[in-house]
Amino acid sequence: MAEHLFYSIGVDHPILPAEPLPPLPEIPRGALVVLEGRAPIWRYGLAQHALHGSPAGAVAVYDPRLGAVVVVTHSPEWREGQVVDVTPP
Repeated sequence: MAEHLFYSIGVDHPILPAEPLPPLPEIPRGALVVLEGRAPIWRYGLAQHALHGSPAGAVAVYDPRLGAVVVVTHSPEWREGQVVDVTPP
């Protein structure tokens, strides 16, 4: 399995869309980036868009009941809907 890393976009207070996302982590080419954290759904959309031009091979969303669910992929190693057994740090 290719490398994976977490990108935490969670917040602990009410926010508006103008509040910036945290800086993107350093992303190795082909890595699976897992979005995680308590945040509005639109913040997840903003983060996914920010990752579109990155070297990531795929993007997943962390669900505490399932694991990381792949939602976007540009790599044959990952498929949309695939559940990856990972736990956030």
